[in-house]
Amino acid sequence: METFKISELAKEFDITTRSIRFYEDVGLLHPSRKGSTRIYQHRDKVRLKLILRGKRLGFSLAEIRELFELYDTDQSKNQLHEMLRIIDDKQAILQRQLDDINAVMNELQTAKARCKQALIDSSNL
Repeated sequence: METFKISELAKEFDITTRSIRFYEDVGLLHPSRKGSTRIYQHRDKVRLKLILRGKRLGFSLAEIRELFELYDTDQSKNQLHEMLRIIDDKQAILQRQLDDINAVMNELQTAKARCKQALIDSSNL
């Protein structure tokens, strides 16, 4: 079974070892130990990838933990409905953010075009 040291994961994901230890402290990662050395399994690596992706998408650590807990337990209908609710809520938030970003990008493109036209007009004087 493939295992990883904390320094290997930090390098692969371009984060600090301190960040990884923090995720362990808050219960999102559960490495085994060999003396004082943390030994991370493939499952920990996948979880770390999901934590970082979730954070980039705006999930809080509490939301990430909740999703992990729902996934780790026997998936009853209630748990699956709750997971779907969390996903739907996050999708709605991200869609609003995407709409806002697209609106700002359009406004910036318009402002850029006006600036370019103003430069052309001022060169013709």
